[in-house]
Amino acid sequence: MEKNSKIYVAGHTGMVGSSIIRELKRCDYDNIVTRTHHDLDLCRQLDVETFFQQEKPDYVFLAASKVGGIVANQQALADFMYENMTMEMNVIHAAWQNGCKKLLFLGSSCIYPRMAPQPMKESYLLTSELEKTNEAYALAKISGLKYCEYLNRQYGTDFISVMPTNLYGPNDNYHPTHSHVLPALIRRFHEAKEQNLPTVTCWGDGSPKREFLYVDDLANLCVFLMNHYSGNETVNAGTGKELSIKELSELVASIVGYQGKILWDTSRPNGTPRKLLDVSKSHALGWHHTIELEDGIRLAYQDFLTNPIRTER
Repeated sequence: MEKNSKIYVAGHTGMVGSSIIRELKRCDYDNIVTRTHHDLDLCRQLDVETFFQQEKPDYVFLAASKVGGIVANQQALADFMYENMTMEMNVIHAAWQNGCKKLLFLGSSCIYPRMAPQPMKESYLLTSELEKTNEAYALAKISGLKYCEYLNRQYGTDFISVMPTNLYGPNDNYHPTHSHVLPALIRRFHEAKEQNLPTVTCWGDGSPKREFLYVDDLANLCVFLMNHYSGNETVNAGTGKELSIKELSELVASIVGYQGKILWDTSRPNGTPRKLLDVSKSHALGWHHTIELEDGIRLAYQDFLTNPIRTER
């Protein structure tokens, strides 16, 4: 990307989009185009087409999506599929129609099969069934990834995708039931500490293992890939390191300063047993993460303390 290229970041108010904006500015890209949901509803095809016809962005980072944890995914299956698929198709299609030089689509590691071999390589996509608790979201993200690939194959576009592991960091969503596991734990342990609660109950049995990537590392990778990668296959974004939800809970409690007891509600779902990404592809391209989990959680907690709690997107 040239420094004066017109760059559209879709979803710039969210955790990922706002981080990409910070990274672009850090790298001296200053011709950045954004629209709030109020100004541009990405689910309205005509509005998206009009925006692209008027602005003609050279590059697009597609970070807009409807996201949530296990509860949100189970309660709004149809909404997660419809809104994500509609937004993706509208933006990707309009970018192609209006001569966008390159587009980066952001997916999620939940696109991989529930029982995929660990760590999960990019080539494991669509080799067996998905995790049922977030199947609708995963199907929408797979569709966006595949549409980019098919445009490349049919029309010679340069549209790429990146599949991040669990993300956290500044501008996260801390809704008590609709957030992902790490921000939910930060809020839960913080409130337990403030209220002097003797116990905190977490979902499941604590055995599932998860990988976490600080969002600013992801943003750095996205800009890196836009400048250094072209290809139909997605690129995994992660650290290549995992820990159990039990270990994560204890780590968050320690950082927050909660000293009570952690209990487990085994009537609640665990979700996928493991979701560790194989990050050898990004390493081979020359990229590595820089922020380790404990340091990242401390940064996230400081953001939580110094900014209003974000309860809903």
